[in-house]
Amino acid sequence: QVRLVESGGGLVQTGDSLRLSCAASGRTFSSYVMAWFRQAPGKERDFVAAIRWSGGTTYYADSVKGRFTISRDNAKNTVYLQTSSLRPEDTAVYYCAARLRGLSYNLNQYDYWGQGTQVTVSS
Repeated sequence: QVRLVESGGGLVQTGDSLRLSCAASGRTFSSYVMAWFRQAPGKERDFVAAIRWSGGTTYYADSVKGRFTISRDNAKNTVYLQTSSLRPEDTAVYYCAARLRGLSYNLNQYDYWGQGTQVTVSS
């Protein structure tokens, strides 16, 4: 079965950086799109970034463009979200998700989810 396990969250200060990891297992992900979403307290789960496992094309929400970078390590079957210049409004639970075939910004179109990792940015 597919398993996505996030790690790397924590409590940081404004302007700091964190690298989130999503370890994927259970199948070959070469045809998948891997994405990060985030959900702040009392808010909807929003798209953050995505990457095509094959080819590495990346996509970002406007709110994180230039500050966050998504990447993948084929050998480790792991997707990363490098965050920088973090702001209090980036505080959320960050989720890794996987979808077969094309990119989607709609969380309902993702097939697999991790359990999430908390990122808290203090001012």
